[in-house]
Amino acid sequence: MQPDESQYLHRKCRIGDIDVHPTEKALVVYYEVEASILGETGNARHEEKKECQKVIRLRSLNASTNVSALARKVVEECKIIHPSKLAEVEHLLLYLQNRKKPSSKLEKKEKKPSKPRELLPFEGMEIDEEANINKIDDYIELLYENIPEKIRGSTLILHLARNPDNLEELLHNETALGALARVLREDWKQSVELATTIIYVFFCFSSFSQFHGLITHYKIGALCMNIIEHELKKYDLWQDELEKKSKAYILFSFRKEHEKTLKKCQSLLVKQEQLLRVAFYLLLNLSEDTRTELKMRNKNIVHLLVKSLERENEELLVLAVSFLKKLSIFLENKNDMAEMDTVEKLARLVPCEHEDLMNVTLRLLHNLSFDTGLRTKMVHVGLLPKLTALLGDDTHKHVAMRILYHISVDDKSKSMFAYTDCIPQLMQMLFEHGEERIDTELISFCINLAANKTNAQIICEGNGLKMLMKRALKLKDPLLMKMIRNISQHDGPLKQLFIDYVGDLAAQIKQEGDEEFVIECLGTMANLTIPDLDWELLLKEYNLVPYLKDHLKPGSAEDDLILEVVIMIGTVSMDDSCAVMLAKSGIIPALIELLNAQQEDDEFVCQIIYVFYQMVFHQATRDVIIKDTQAPAYLIDLMHDKNVEIRQVCDNTLDIIAEYDEEWGKKIQSEKFRWHNSQWLEMVESRQMEDAEPYLYGDDPDALEQPDLFYSTDGMMPPEPGLSPDFYSQFHSQNGDFNVCNGADGRPATAYGFRPDEPFFHGYGSAR
Repeated sequence: MQPDESQYLHRKCRIGDIDVHPTEKALVVYYEVEASILGETGNARHEEKKECQKVIRLRSLNASTNVSALARKVVEECKIIHPSKLAEVEHLLLYLQNRKKPSSKLEKKEKKPSKPRELLPFEGMEIDEEANINKIDDYIELLYENIPEKIRGSTLILHLARNPDNLEELLHNETALGALARVLREDWKQSVELATTIIYVFFCFSSFSQFHGLITHYKIGALCMNIIEHELKKYDLWQDELEKKSKAYILFSFRKEHEKTLKKCQSLLVKQEQLLRVAFYLLLNLSEDTRTELKMRNKNIVHLLVKSLERENEELLVLAVSFLKKLSIFLENKNDMAEMDTVEKLARLVPCEHEDLMNVTLRLLHNLSFDTGLRTKMVHVGLLPKLTALLGDDTHKHVAMRILYHISVDDKSKSMFAYTDCIPQLMQMLFEHGEERIDTELISFCINLAANKTNAQIICEGNGLKMLMKRALKLKDPLLMKMIRNISQHDGPLKQLFIDYVGDLAAQIKQEGDEEFVIECLGTMANLTIPDLDWELLLKEYNLVPYLKDHLKPGSAEDDLILEVVIMIGTVSMDDSCAVMLAKSGIIPALIELLNAQQEDDEFVCQIIYVFYQMVFHQATRDVIIKDTQAPAYLIDLMHDKNVEIRQVCDNTLDIIAEYDEEWGKKIQSEKFRWHNSQWLEMVESRQMEDAEPYLYGDDPDALEQPDLFYSTDGMMPPEPGLSPDFYSQFHSQNGDFNVCNGADGRPATAYGFRPDEPFFHGYGSAR
C-alpha cells in the first residue's frame, strides 16, 4: 500500500484477564491492542493484533490498607480497566493483602546451597610492598633463590593473581607459571608456606573454567593430591608423638615443656590446615569436569576428604563436607564414604553453631540417606534425636525432615521415633496448616510413621485421631486419609477408636467425590475387623450393597477402587447376616465375573478368593457358592497357581467345601490325587498309548506283574499296580487337614489354617 492511500490509523484496546503478580505486590492486566490502517474509503487496509500486559505495582499495600478505596483508585487511574471490573480488582487486592510472603529470609537461606567462603590471604602472606605486574620478571628471579626468597617471590605473584585483571597477562607468561610449577614440585616438602602460596596462585586460575586446561597442563591437581595425602599422614604422626610426650610430661610434671610442645603443634596445625584448605578448594573447582573428578576418585579423593573431617577448623570442614556432598551423587563415591564411616564422623557436627557447616552437613546426610545401610547407621550413631530437635529450627527443619522421612521408610527404624519428641512436633505442624493443604514432605513422613503401632498410639493420644478425622473429612485430603488408614490397620484398642467415625467414612463413600479420597476411606473401613461393629446396620443405613455390587463390574472404575471394594466385601463377609445379604444381592456372580476379567492380576485373584473363603463359613452363603455358582471349579483350577498366597487360600477354602459337600469333596480329592501323583500318571498314560512297549527290567515280560517291585505286602493292603482316588476314602477331613484312620501315616493336604474371624489380608499393602 502506498503512503498516500492511507487516511489514518485506528487503534482498539480490548481488556482481558486481571491477575495478581506471582511474587510482588502488584496486579497484572492483560489486554490486546488491535491496530488497523484505514484507506480513503474507511476500509481496513492492514490489521495487526498484539497481546500486552501492564503491571500495576502497589507498594503502599499493607495489612491496614483500605482495600475498597485502593481498588477505586486503581480503576480510576488505569484507563484500560473498565469500571465494571471494580469488584474483581477489590477481590484481587484482598488476596494480595492476605497472601504470605513467598519465603522468609530464613527460608531463602535454607534453600540456598552453602558454598565455601572465598579464600583470603593467610597469616604470614603479608608483604611490605605493593605488587606490580611490570615487575613480574623480578619476582620470577626470586623463584631461583633460597626458600625465603622463593616465598617472597611467589607471594608477590599471588597478590597479582588475586586481581582477575592480571590473570590474562599471567596466563601468557609461561616462564612465570613454569617456574611456579617447578618450585612447587621440587620444594613443597621444605616449606608449608611456600607450597600454600604457590597452590593459591593456581587456585586463582581454577576459579575460572577457561583456565582449567592450564592447571591440567602443569599437573597441579595430581600434585595437590600427593601433598594432601602426605600432610594427613604427617598429622597422624604428630598426634601419636604428641600423645606420647603428653603422657611423659604429665608423668614427670614437666608442665612448661608440655605447654611449649602444644603451642608448637598448634602453630604447625594452623599452617597445615591453610595448605589443606587451598589445595582442596583448587580440586573442588577442577572437579567441575566429571572426567577430572573420576581421576580424583581413582586417586582416593574420598578417603582424603573423610580423613579431614576429624579436624576442628570450621572453614576446612565446610570445604571438605561441600566437596563430599558434590561427590556423593555418584554411587561409587557413596560406597567409598560408607566404607570410611563417614556418617559417624558427620554425626559429631550435628548440631554446630557454624550455620554454613551445619547446612552443608545436613545436605550431605540427606544425599547419603538414600542408602538403606547408611540410614541404619544414622540411627545407630544417635542422629535421630539430633535431627528431631532441628524440626523446631526454621533454618534447617526442611532438610532435617527429608532425612527423617528417609529413615522412616525402614520398618526397623520406625519404632525408634517413639522414643523421641518427633511425633508431637509433627502433629503440631499438621494442625498449624489451617485450611491449607499440608506439605507433601510432612504428610508423607506422617504416613510412614503411622504404619508402626507404637507411633500410631502416640498419634492418637488425646484428641489426635479426632482432629485428624475432622480435618481429613473437611478438606477431602487423600494423603491425610492415607495416614488415618495406616492407623486403622493396627489391632487392639486403636481399631476401637474408629467406631465413632464409621458412619462418616460410609457417607464419604456414597458421595463418590475425589476417587483417591474414596479409595482411602474404603481401605480404612476394610481394616476395621471389629466384632462390636454392626456391619449389617451400616450397610442398610447407607445403602452400601448396591454401591459395592456396581463397583465390581470390570471397567466401572479404576482398578485401585475396585480392589478396595473387593477387600471391603471380604471384611464385611465375616458377619453372618451381612454375608447372607451380599449373597442375595448377586455379588457372588459379580465376583466370579471380575475374577475372569482380572485373572492375570494376582492381587485381585487372591482377594476375591478370600471373599469366597469368608463366605463358606456361613451356611446360607456356603450353599449359594457350592450349589448355585461355579466358584468351587475356579478354586480347583487355582489350587496349583504359582502364587503361594493364592494356593494357600484356595487350599483352605476347598477343604471347607469338601467337608460340607460330598460331590465336590470327591472332585477335590481326585484333583489333589492327580496333582500329587502327576508324574506317575503321565508315565502310565504314555505307556498305554505306545504300540510297542519296551521292558523296564531287562527282557522279562512278566516283570511288571511282580507286585513286590512296587509295594510291600506286609499286611498294609493288597498289591495293586497303582493307587486310585478311592484310596482317599480312608481319610476324613478335620479342620482343613486330612488324617489317616487306623493309625496309617497320611500327607496333610495343607499346612495352613485360618480362622473365620480373621481376615487373610487387611490393612495397607499388597496381597502378595
